[in-house]
Amino acid sequence: MAGMATEGSQFDARQYDSKMNDLLSAEGQDFFTSYDEVYDSFDSMGLQENLLRGIYAYGFEKPSAIQQRGIVPFCKGLDVIQQAQSGTGKTATFCSGILQQLDYGLVECQALVLAPTRELAQQIEKVMRALGDYLGVKVHACVGGTSVREDQRILSAGVHVVVG
Repeated sequence: MAGMATEGSQFDARQYDSKMNDLLSAEGQDFFTSYDEVYDSFDSMGLQENLLRGIYAYGFEKPSAIQQRGIVPFCKGLDVIQQAQSGTGKTATFCSGILQQLDYGLVECQALVLAPTRELAQQIEKVMRALGDYLGVKVHACVGGTSVREDQRILSAGVHVVVG
């Protein structure tokens, strides 16, 4: 199938950036990866109080470099591409952006998060639940090796975010 990576292949960021530049320049658009606004604290980002409670309860005290630049663009609905080393807070960055935008009175899928592995999908679900603990977020990870009927039951009952 076209566009599918072969098993065991590695992501090449330079090749991806080059392809994105080519695609966007063909449409007269620019490709950029930086965001000029930097926020030194979670409190200065304009996040919901209950999201802030979840962030602090999860153990964050100060945003990492990627969080300082990445959370607010997500909250504004901008397209964001993140690249950073493991353990820098990328997952919490996009989870915070998603959680900020959800309508919690509407219990239906409002966000779909795709992950390349079962383990990462389960980790994302765990982080999303923890950060959204005080918001009442309903999250479910649909992954292989689990009951499809159980997935159907949970999804039918309503969730805000599906990870898979």
